[in-house]
Amino acid sequence: MSFLEILYLLIPSAMIYATPLIFAGIGGVFSERSGVVNIGLEGIMIMGAFVAIYVNLTYFEDFGRNVIWLSLLAALVVGAIFSILLAVAAVSFRADQTVTGVALNMLGVAVAVFSVKMIYDGKGQTDNILAPIQRFDIPYLSDIPIIGPMFFSDVYAVTIIAFAVAILAWFVIYKTPFGLRLRAVGEHPMAADTMGINVARTRYTAVIISGALGGVGGAVVAMTFALNFSSATIAGQGFMAIAAMIFGKWHPLGTLGAALFFGLAQTLAILGRQIPLIQEVPQVYLQILQKQVYYRKEFVSSALS
Repeated sequence: MSFLEILYLLIPSAMIYATPLIFAGIGGVFSERSGVVNIGLEGIMIMGAFVAIYVNLTYFEDFGRNVIWLSLLAALVVGAIFSILLAVAAVSFRADQTVTGVALNMLGVAVAVFSVKMIYDGKGQTDNILAPIQRFDIPYLSDIPIIGPMFFSDVYAVTIIAFAVAILAWFVIYKTPFGLRLRAVGEHPMAADTMGINVARTRYTAVIISGALGGVGGAVVAMTFALNFSSATIAGQGFMAIAAMIFGKWHPLGTLGAALFFGLAQTLAILGRQIPLIQEVPQVYLQILQKQVYYRKEFVSSALS
């Protein structure tokens, strides 16, 4: 296997594994920039995944493959609504943000699993969806030598959207009046309030944006490589998104790069046996590379608090 063939194998897979981390990590950036720590991204992603699978299964016959976009929209809305719980507790009642986020994670798992058991006759997981998100080749760009098969072949539409969201988030945070108010509220809320900025409204908006993007991230996990929902569908992706946000220095483009790095780590753990240079590495080390962030979630929580 040549070096180019290895890249053709790794990069497309790394990009899709990074996609939910990009959505959730960018959502975390908005919340963090406003001064609210969103530890609850895991629970929000779980709710987004459950709702996306439920909508996909329920309305597939009515909408066909267009149900994918309806599922993503439903996950976005539910994630935004679910995050209001964090905003009310952390902004209005000034509760401890880390404790509130952990409670949100526990609530998300409980509500989703209970709903699955109630809707699907006591089953622990849903049926497999009939309309998963599929890969496609980008016309013309996929024909470019070397980089075409690497970046523009077998891609997911949600991956393209995730990159666009990261760039848009950078523009909004650093190039718009709303972004300036957002950063001012996060860095010095009293000074921002003195200047006439509504601190509570700005933080509510940021947390709701964070929840919406987290919900979409959960839907992407569910409709790309999980294809159903159970309590183990997300499996720490929310905490990995938080780690990507920290690793990226709370910057949208930095978070994008960190998410791609973690996506590559997961890809190596899964596809390492097919790569000549890596197939001799014991599988346990590749699994450690894949899950190291998840097992250090307590460190992430303490760093954010």
